[in-house]
Amino acid sequence: MKLLHTVAICALLISAPSHAGSAARAKKAVAAAISDPARPADDVKRDDARKPADILEFAQVKPRDKVIDFIMGGGYFSRLLARTVGPKGKVFAYQPAEFISFRAQYGVDQKTVADAYPNVAPLSGPLGTLAFPEAVDLIFTAQNYHDLHLAAFPAGLADKVDAALFNALKPGGVLLVIDHAAAAGSGTRDSNALHRIDPATVRAELEKAGFRFEGESSLLRNADDPHTALVFDPAIRGKTDQFIYRFRKPR
Repeated sequence: MKLLHTVAICALLISAPSHAGSAARAKKAVAAAISDPARPADDVKRDDARKPADILEFAQVKPRDKVIDFIMGGGYFSRLLARTVGPKGKVFAYQPAEFISFRAQYGVDQKTVADAYPNVAPLSGPLGTLAFPEAVDLIFTAQNYHDLHLAAFPAGLADKVDAALFNALKPGGVLLVIDHAAAAGSGTRDSNALHRIDPATVRAELEKAGFRFEGESSLLRNADDPHTALVFDPAIRGKTDQFIYRFRKPR
């Protein structure tokens, strides 16, 4: 028994510096990604509001990771993730076919990012038949989860997508969700009109799919947001109350 206890203590002492070194390397990689001179000027201008360094650290992304940027939008985070995971990592930049059909620029943005980063693989396809080519370490989605409840989509889409995301993660992998907060208790009522969603609804849906809620960050919270305005309203755009939730797929 004493021998086993000694072995366990030694293992902890050996692993602690390794974890510290890994965290330091990840932080250095994130910093390098943010300071990358190749980033578009418009992206850099948004850094103060979006706080990418702290968010990526909270997401626990690191070099060599395989990541899905789910509903990548203009590619702001796709670029940062690509630089952070490095040449031995990979980013699957997913743009829904429905979004590209609605606004062709989404397809242009996806191609621009994929052409600029060799480790970015562009993916598209309908949300209702979502699938990915391999399991990943991290799924990252920013300001888009509420879109799964848009009136244009069929009821039950969020459940299908959540199941596909769960299946796409490796055991122990992280799902990081950022979105615009709606009023407490509002559920998905404001998802279509205001592009907001009740954080409690997101947590309930993802836990139902099997994810374990691990924590939240208050980096983008704004108590002065009344939760009554469309997120694109100039009076609130870039200053909305946003929640950041980290989930994990159980091992």
